[in-house]
Amino acid sequence: MPDREQGSALTDGPPRALLIVAVSIAVAAAAAVLVIAALRSKPHQERALVIPAVPAPQADSPDCATLMATLPQRLGDYQRTTPAAPVPPATAAWRSGDTEPILLRCGVGQPVDFVVGGPIQIVNTVQWFRVTEQGTGRSTWFVVDRPVNVALTLPQGTGPTPIQEVSDVVAAKLPVVPIRPGPPR
Repeated sequence: MPDREQGSALTDGPPRALLIVAVSIAVAAAAAVLVIAALRSKPHQERALVIPAVPAPQADSPDCATLMATLPQRLGDYQRTTPAAPVPPATAAWRSGDTEPILLRCGVGQPVDFVVGGPIQIVNTVQWFRVTEQGTGRSTWFVVDRPVNVALTLPQGTGPTPIQEVSDVVAAKLPVVPIRPGPPR
């Protein structure tokens, strides 16, 4: 009788090869479901960058066109990005992940605080006037010694690299002119 029990124990249930095939099919099906789910899921999308328009009476000038055509794709850790439409003329933006963007506007008006005796900082031969936005930590630097005003808005903690790199492009592409501050207040 022991032989009979051994034989019946060996033949109970499906054959081993069939079990291996069934498990393989189940694993392949699970893998296929995961691959399809990964392909159908939307990649992380950067939120659209909307740049509000500001008065820029010289945005269509040849000087702005020259500058805009030669701006770099990177400013330090920031990569050039395409803003959402409508994009104001003579405007560029750079982003680094989800941080606030760096904005450049060419042909803007002169800042009202730029008056005789106001502080100017020179970065790589370009004269800049700084305006700090209260409560945001952002600052906008205005090129004041070229035929057009250029505004570069930097988020807090950006470091010196972006203004240095923009200064190099401005110095190479736009001629120097005397500064034109407003009268003292």
